[in-house]
Amino acid sequence: MIIATNIHKYYDALHVLKGVDLSINSGEIVSIVGASGAGKTTLLQILGTLDHPHRENTTSLFINGTDVLKLNDKELSRFRNTHLGFIFQFHQLLPEFNALENVCLPAYIAGKDRKETETEAKKLLDYLGLSHRVNHFPSELSGGEQQRVAVARALINKPAVIFADEPSGNLDTASAENLHQLFFQLRDEFGQTFVIVTHNEDLADMADRKIVMADGQINPS
Repeated sequence: MIIATNIHKYYDALHVLKGVDLSINSGEIVSIVGASGAGKTTLLQILGTLDHPHRENTTSLFINGTDVLKLNDKELSRFRNTHLGFIFQFHQLLPEFNALENVCLPAYIAGKDRKETETEAKKLLDYLGLSHRVNHFPSELSGGEQQRVAVARALINKPAVIFADEPSGNLDTASAENLHQLFFQLRDEFGQTFVIVTHNEDLADMADRKIVMADGQINPS
């Protein structure tokens, strides 16, 4: 599903990722942990094609059999929208759109039929226990509800991989626990792969596999 080989990243003279090799199987839930500055978020952003590795040093990054490093910007944007989903610590919902509209946006960008998209979005919101909140705006939702809307948005295009960066970091304990359980329900229901950067030890330990990073590298297990 994901095979990253010799991933390097520099920010000016700072060598952030130092030859990371990583393989993640289809349907696997993987947590990435480590101290601040270890390179976790940078790695997640590169795996999710939101950032570019240092191409002169990096060997390859295959996702779903495609070497994304060989795609041009337009192809990469299309691939990202079609195959990948994202959940962030701060949900990044657009305040001027209600829950249903926020969920539909990635599908609209992909050019999908509006009526079919709205039907699928309502199914997802119902699955996530938000059928009574479809017309509510982000400001009218609790933190946990907002994050579930963000999860539905990540799922709308049926991506193969979900990338999550501190997804429960802004939630209270009960909402965080509910979100963590939800990831496993979604994997069992829809078969997605989850790659999760987290400082939450409970979530990290729940994962099928925990990857520990230090100083821009993955610690050998």
